[in-house]
Amino acid sequence: MALAENALKSAKFTTYWLDNAEKPASEPALIAPVECDLLIVGAGFCGLWAALQAKEANPDRQVTLIEACEVANGATGRPAAILSTSVMHGIDNTERMFPDEVATLEQLGMENMDGFEQTVERYNIDCDLEWGGELTVAVGPSELPQLRHEHALFTKYGHEAQLLNREQLQAEIVSPLFDGGLMIKKQSGTVHPGKLAWGLKRAILELGVAVYENTPLTSSKKTPTGVKVQTPNGTINARKVLLCTNAFAAGHKKIRRRVVAIRDRIVVTEPLSEEQLAKVGWKSRCGIYDTRTQLNYMRLTADNRILFGGRLGYYYGNETDPGADKKAAPFVPLVENFFKTFPQLEDIKIDYAWSGPIGLTTRMAVHYQNYYGGDMVFAGGYSGFGVTASRFGARVGLDILDDKNTPERKLSFANTLPSYVPGEPLRWLGFKITMYALDTLDAKGGWRKLWVRIVEKMGFPITMH
Repeated sequence: MALAENALKSAKFTTYWLDNAEKPASEPALIAPVECDLLIVGAGFCGLWAALQAKEANPDRQVTLIEACEVANGATGRPAAILSTSVMHGIDNTERMFPDEVATLEQLGMENMDGFEQTVERYNIDCDLEWGGELTVAVGPSELPQLRHEHALFTKYGHEAQLLNREQLQAEIVSPLFDGGLMIKKQSGTVHPGKLAWGLKRAILELGVAVYENTPLTSSKKTPTGVKVQTPNGTINARKVLLCTNAFAAGHKKIRRRVVAIRDRIVVTEPLSEEQLAKVGWKSRCGIYDTRTQLNYMRLTADNRILFGGRLGYYYGNETDPGADKKAAPFVPLVENFFKTFPQLEDIKIDYAWSGPIGLTTRMAVHYQNYYGGDMVFAGGYSGFGVTASRFGARVGLDILDDKNTPERKLSFANTLPSYVPGEPLRWLGFKITMYALDTLDAKGGWRKLWVRIVEKMGFPITMH
C-alpha cells in the first residue's frame, strides 16, 4: 500500500483528457425562448454524434443541443477510449443478449467504425487516433479457455483475430501476470476522447447546430406541436427531443428505473522515459483488457503515459460527482494492481486520478425509452463502451424518433428494454455486497459464488470478460 500511496502523492484528481490547453471556450447559455425541429439534450458522445448525423442527413433541419455543464463534462471526458467495433458491449455480450442477431450486429459494428473513421477524416478532427489494435490478456492459465472461446466467436463472425501464447504475448507487452492474449488488429485502437468531442463540437457548429452549454433541462411537458423544455433561463419548443443523458438520466423520472450510475476509476502516470517504455514493450500501442473478475484495462497516451483503469464504485442515490472520489484513498487498490501488473515501473508517479459515471443496465448496451407519444426518446445505457457505439446508438435513436422504417429498427435491441433495477436503499446495498464479493471471489469463494450467480440471474453479467 505504501508504494501506491506514495505514487499518488502529487496526483491531480481530475481527468487528464480535459486538462488541456486545446479545450475550447464554452458556448453561451440559453437565455431566451427558442424553437427547433430537433432538440438534443446532453453533449457527450451520443448527443454530439446525434447532432452531426441529424444535420448531415437533413441540412435544413433546425437542430439545437443543450448541455447541463460543458461539452464532454460527463462520461465522454473520462473514459479509457479504447476503440472497438462492437455496438453491444463486446461480442460475448452480443451473443448473450441477441444470439440470433450476432452476425448482423457485428456487421453493423464494423460499418459503424468505418463511419467513425470517415467522420474524423472528413472534418479533420485531430484526436490522437491510433489504430494499434485491441488486446485481451489472460491473467492466469485458468483464463485461457475464455480467450479461445472469444477467438472462436470473433472468427465465426468475420473478424481477424489472433491467439497469442505467453511467449508471443510477452514480446508484445511485458507483465508477469499475463499468460496469453487475443489480439484484434483491424478497426481497433485508441483515441483522445476530449479532442474527439471538441472536434465533433466544432463540426456541428460549422453545420449550423445551435449549441448552448451550462444549460440544464429542468422540466419538460407535451404540447400539441411536440415538447416544451424548460431551462433555468429559457424555454425550447421542439417538435422532437432526443435525450442523450446516459448515466445522468435527465429528461424523465422513469429513466433511472433502468439505468444505474456506476463509477469507474482511472489513473494516468507521468510520461514514461524511453528506458521505462522499453521495460514494458507495448510495440503495437494497443488498448488492453485483462480477465480479472474485477478487470483492469490499460492503454498508452500520445505522450507515452500509461492509463490504467478499473475498480467500480457506486454512491447512494446515483450520485454522479462524489467528493469522495477526489481523494487518494479510493484509488489506492487500483494503483496496487497497476504495480502488480507492471512491477518494473515501481518508481513511476501518478499524475492524474479520476472516476467517471457509466450508465449501466442489465443489457450493458444501448436501449431506447419512449415518452410523450414518441416525441421524446432516451438513448443510453452504453455501460462503458460508448465512444464509438454511441455513434450507432444515436443514429438508431434518430430513426426511432423520426419513425423511419430502417432495418436496424426491426432488430431486438431497438424494440426491447433492459430489466428494472431496484431503487434505493436496495440498489446501494446490493452494489456494496456485490463489489465485496467480486473483490474476494477468486481468493475465498464460498457464499460469494452464490451471490454472484444470483446477481447474474437478475441480468448483470458481472463476471463476463
